[in-house]
Amino acid sequence: MNILCVIPARSGSKAIKDKNIKLFKGKPLLAHSIEYAKRSDLITETIISTDSKRYAKIAEKHGGNVPFLRPKDLAKDSSQDIDFIYHALVECERIFKLEFHYVILLRPTSPLRPEGLIEKGMQMITSDKNASSL
Repeated sequence: MNILCVIPARSGSKAIKDKNIKLFKGKPLLAHSIEYAKRSDLITETIISTDSKRYAKIAEKHGGNVPFLRPKDLAKDSSQDIDFIYHALVECERIFKLEFHYVILLRPTSPLRPEGLIEKGMQMITSDKNASSL
């Protein structure tokens, strides 16, 4: 079972400028999600989906993988999650030459997560044959 983790970090926030790279506990917000994803043995690949070269450099400095930049038309205030997630999935399957069975979305703006949340969620979704999302 291949699991892709996508950390979205678009640069154009109007309410809080550069919110995804604001410092929290001494690190940019997106770094906390990168570290959290790396602690899970279930995740096959973790990528940061960003439209910003600056954000990409910050993510990479903190151990993140940014294999491509998100197109600007998928990084607007009005952009829907499903669109950039689908884009990330298609690109990652092409780049990594893998078929991903699940996609996990870890938002940088939720840096405080209990340990084992990914594992608990995956157990829940894989145990229900009718589940399509969680």
